[in-house]
Amino acid sequence: MTRLTAADFDQELLILFDAYVHGDIDRRGFLDRAAKFAVGGMTAAGLLAPLSPNFAAAQVVPANDARITTETVGVPSPMGYGTIKAYVAKPVSQPAGGRLPAVLVLHENRGLNPHIEDITRRLALEGYLAFAPDALTPLGGYPGDEDKARALFAQLDQTKTRQDFLASAAALKERPDSQGRVGVVGFCYGGGIAHMLATEVPDLAAAVPYYGNHPPAEAAAKVKAPLLIHFAAVDERINAAWPTYETALKAAGARYTAHQYPGTQHGFNNDTTPRFDAAAAKLSWDLTLAFFKQHLAA
Repeated sequence: MTRLTAADFDQELLILFDAYVHGDIDRRGFLDRAAKFAVGGMTAAGLLAPLSPNFAAAQVVPANDARITTETVGVPSPMGYGTIKAYVAKPVSQPAGGRLPAVLVLHENRGLNPHIEDITRRLALEGYLAFAPDALTPLGGYPGDEDKARALFAQLDQTKTRQDFLASAAALKERPDSQGRVGVVGFCYGGGIAHMLATEVPDLAAAVPYYGNHPPAEAAAKVKAPLLIHFAAVDERINAAWPTYETALKAAGARYTAHQYPGTQHGFNNDTTPRFDAAAAKLSWDLTLAFFKQHLAA
């Protein structure tokens, strides 16, 4: 089957799908408003299926890849409900002493789904101790269904969730197989958390937000880590706030580099959906790996 791309869909439909993914409209609202794009025997529900993730088709590093080891661990939650589930991957071949540069991997607004686990394994193949916590742990974890995951995500107390991510960053730094220098990469919701961690973790070594919400402008003065920020071109929901935050970063003397990728949609790095842009994803990932190599070296 030929893989669909963003070019196969009307831009208005893509924006409508983005609103659905991020909870601005519910499923019924999407179906009602998408009906006008359903032609040639297609239904609105039929439009939703090809826009939704196909994890198996996009997998890059299988879970049983012999070059890496994986495990699921628990991080004590400061919120008092036990532990946060985290997926950990690292290379089988390790330096003397077994200590690796570490990267915290932050998911989108559906929790620790198969795509984020795959991203975690990709980083392990690049020589990193990669660590992906699941914000949905207090609600039972990622449920295996994207719609159910979005519904659960809306129930999270984000103040508590941010504390869980801070605890995860601290736990990663202190692991015996970590060199102690921690970088972070996050996508969409996770991009916003990456920005947040850059304002709250003074010794964070590097932060790479992909199309994530920006912190309040006054928080920019607390950013100590170098930032590599990736933007989609067609993403007004995120991009509108950037000029104000960039001005604050400049005033604070923060180290940052921002890239916007022409013609791309929000979520362009996610290779499980038609919004994926292969060229932009490769370029941004190459830049991310070079950035981590620069800032996470022993």
